[in-house]
Amino acid sequence: MNRIETALSRFAGGFNCSQAVFSAYADDFGLDEATALKIASGFGGGMGRMAETCGAVTGAMMVLGLRFDGATPDREAKERVYAKIREFTNRFKARNAALLCQDLLTCDISTPEGLEAAKGKNLFTTMCPKYVQDAAEILEEMLAA
Repeated sequence: MNRIETALSRFAGGFNCSQAVFSAYADDFGLDEATALKIASGFGGGMGRMAETCGAVTGAMMVLGLRFDGATPDREAKERVYAKIREFTNRFKARNAALLCQDLLTCDISTPEGLEAAKGKNLFTTMCPKYVQDAAEILEEMLAA
């Protein structure tokens, strides 16, 4: 199973979008799956189900930080990571027109009414897998470059 399939499988298996994306790449950076799942656990649903930045996007951002060495106070290293984050978000927005969970789902899951509406419309199973897949596909392309 490739990393895109792994991310989709983990999402389908009940992990949130951020966990699914981040954990699919974690072993490349010396993180075990359980640790990766814990790190990304609070980012689902647009960061703690606040309907802000999509969890698939934040999961990808964490991978980019690991890959492009965000572990230094060096200004050049920070700029390199920031440039990769901008590239990723531009590519994700080109595919999906938005980064915010509430815009992607056209539903504010931070409210009880919005969450119920999303569940009633099966948005988490009909829409979210595409965002997980898109994030993983973009990461695959960026990490291979």
